Amino acid sequence: MITLELSGVNKIYSGAYQNQVLFDINLSFEAKTCSAIVGESGSGKSTLMNIMGILDTPTSGEVTIASNIVSSMNRKQMAEIRNRTIGFVFQFHYLLPEFTVLENVLIPHLIHNRSQSGQVLNRARNLLDIVGIAKLEKRLPTQISGGEQQRTAIARALMNNPSIILADEPTGNLDSVTTQNVCRLFGEIKKEFNTTFIVVTHDRTVASHTDRIVEVRDGRIISDKLNTKIVPQTR
Repeated sequence: MITLELSGVNKIYSGAYQNQVLFDINLSFEAKTCSAIVGESGSGKSTLMNIMGILDTPTSGEVTIASNIVSSMNRKQMAEIRNRTIGFVFQFHYLLPEFTVLENVLIPHLIHNRSQSGQVLNRARNLLDIVGIAKLEKRLPTQISGGEQQRTAIARALMNNPSIILADEPTGNLDSVTTQNVCRLFGEIKKEFNTTFIVVTHDRTVASHTDRIVEVRDGRIISDKLNTKIVPQTR
């Protein structure tokens, strides 16, 4: 089952002159898979992620998410499907410093709900337990390590039980040991929740943990291969 598809996607930024950063992108992602999009800085991979996450729109072409054609939606509908269907994990976490770890995890739910039930609180705490930081729920982001902040961001991304997780350079600020732990955690979450993971990265080590590697260069897909040498998920 296809959970996300891009058909003939082009992206042109207009200003003093036109700058085309994506060229006729055709990609589809099966449900319950983990894929990496790799490329050097300036290759267009982050723009591609923003379009897949409905944070930006293509100049031409179509994006289909969970059978919904994004181009046929208004801004409110786009926001609703983004909040309901997609979870985001970014390099810089974007945790709210004045909120506790638990409160940060609850934010995706609170966007459309002013209060939370005991069931919702239990889900947030369960997610913190799954990512291994249940004991930190009352801490502020400034009181935990970079790896623990990233685990908080992963739990937050899962809060609304999205079918897709988009991760943009999720290990860019982490050391090698913590990077391995985050990659292992992605694999465990994929199995636990049947989530589709798409990881945008320049780190080939991170990509080696995924099922499929798509390489982008100068706004074009130059390679799209199944990963036959998946690195074992070790503790």
